Amino acid sequence: MSTPALSASPEDLHPSLWRASQLAHATARCVDTGHATLSSQLPGGGWPTGTLIDLLPQQPGIGELRLLRPALLKVAKRRIVLLQPPHPPQALALAAMGLQPSQLIWIRSSRSTDALWAAEQVLRSGSCGALLFWQSHARGESLRRLHLAAQGGETLFFMLRPLAAAQDSSPAPLRLSLRPAVGGLEIGFVKRRGPQRDAPLFLPLTPSLLQRHATLDRAIPAPAPARSVQPELVG
Repeated sequence: MSTPALSASPEDLHPSLWRASQLAHATARCVDTGHATLSSQLPGGGWPTGTLIDLLPQQPGIGELRLLRPALLKVAKRRIVLLQPPHPPQALALAAMGLQPSQLIWIRSSRSTDALWAAEQVLRSGSCGALLFWQSHARGESLRRLHLAAQGGETLFFMLRPLAAAQDSSPAPLRLSLRPAVGGLEIGFVKRRGPQRDAPLFLPLTPSLLQRHATLDRAIPAPAPARSVQPELVG
């Protein structure tokens, strides 16, 4: 009787297995981050689609949108949803990033349950290129529901939560902490399918146009209430 080769790849046995000393192979389509040093540290070489990605900034506005800009531009043929951003999206800043207001849907809600419902509808519709969801607190059950909803499509799904949430469990296979640094960001690898990395990665970021001309900016009008999200709105 023959025995399996000892050199067989763990991924050959099951896609969720990988060697602890190596980055896992991506099981879903990945979108290039646009930052070569970061992409080289991620399984599949980019942001995975159809899954929950946890971004944990020290505070809002430290460069997280500039970090995501290259990937958002790649998926902008389908609309991008901004759900519960901490500040109204600014038209000038988005234009400087190459994103026009017509490519975006801004959704806000006064109730967390409505925002979670809207996020699930966007993910299940499969019609949007990306969903950015800012949420200060989310229970494990809610995260699992969103993660499951994301797996039904290829939407690029980022949850942006406070840095303190790094201490909480999450079904997200990729979790990154973001801290401001002179000239860019320090990215910590809280969780990834691959070897543990204790040292943060410094990622240089070019200052945005908004940082030089913030007083000239104007907000995108008319956010959509969360419960008004319908398939035709995100289609």
